[in-house]
Amino acid sequence: MGYEFTSSFQVLHIMAVLCIAMVMNICAAPPPLSRRTPHLTVAKDGSGNFTTISEALSAMPYKYTGRYVIYVKTGVYKENVIVTQRMVNITMYGDGYKRSIVTGNKNFKDGFKLPDTSTFAVLGDGFMAQYIGFINTAGPVKEQAVALQVHSNQAVFLNCLMEGYQDTLYAHFGRQFYRDCHITGTIDFIFGDATAVFQNCNIYLRKPLKNQENVVTAQGKVRKKGNTGFVLQNCNFLADHTFETEKEKFKSYLGRPWKLYSRTIVMESYIGDFISPKGWLEYDGTRGIKTLFYAEFNNKGPGSNTSGRVTWPGYRVIKRKEAMRFTVGPFLQGETWLTSLGIPVHFGLFT
Repeated sequence: MGYEFTSSFQVLHIMAVLCIAMVMNICAAPPPLSRRTPHLTVAKDGSGNFTTISEALSAMPYKYTGRYVIYVKTGVYKENVIVTQRMVNITMYGDGYKRSIVTGNKNFKDGFKLPDTSTFAVLGDGFMAQYIGFINTAGPVKEQAVALQVHSNQAVFLNCLMEGYQDTLYAHFGRQFYRDCHITGTIDFIFGDATAVFQNCNIYLRKPLKNQENVVTAQGKVRKKGNTGFVLQNCNFLADHTFETEKEKFKSYLGRPWKLYSRTIVMESYIGDFISPKGWLEYDGTRGIKTLFYAEFNNKGPGSNTSGRVTWPGYRVIKRKEAMRFTVGPFLQGETWLTSLGIPVHFGLFT
């Protein structure tokens, strides 16, 4: 049935109502991260203040109040970067995660300790990154090779890429929020003991070496008390182009317990068909299967069926009320710091 308008006044009235509704909807949406005027610009071509990210960080004033903004222009920056503990409240943004890229190739096989393999390491609190790619190019044969290490409280990553194979993202410590990121790897490629929420992220599994198994998470909660854990909410578990045609040759899992009280929640996410029906994998025999907390809630996709999941005492399919505990507000105390940063974030459940 169509609408019949008896006067131009009615047309104008309805148009005004629609405009108001659109404005209200825009206002209700989370504001985007504003690109503030940078204090320093890094440019590979020499058009900025520095040609490397490390030089720009070293030039940051020793004591600075407020956010210090660094713009990384298009380019591939081959360097191992450390944001030290004194470098707090840095905002770093690029031209896109496929354009502003930091790469390194340090790895365990070549004699580096795990944390020292990091292409980009964040130790200063309050770090925020957007539109940047963090890559470790060592490859699968080099074993542990970290692309991004985050030992930072109230750290935020938006529209970023973390690419590697084994141990890609070391979410080590502190409250961390990842939104609209792309994370790739094979073995334990999201690991650590941070209190982290991954929201709207694409989790890509890659083709591992022969006789290897893919494991997405290896959360490392070491104490029974404490609030650490990984929450993957409204994410997509996908096969990348190297894995899609060979995924039936390998077993893949959502996670395994790196430490005794490992805690990981996958909720409201799409899970591809390559995830094993059992869902989760033992790390070292029966260690941790009684003390861990692994949960799923309202997932979808061919790999989301929980009827064949592990029967460990620590695994459960949770209901809505319990799932609410692991949303951004209560789990990260997100209202107290994420809102003030003006970044896109969804509080509560999506469904």
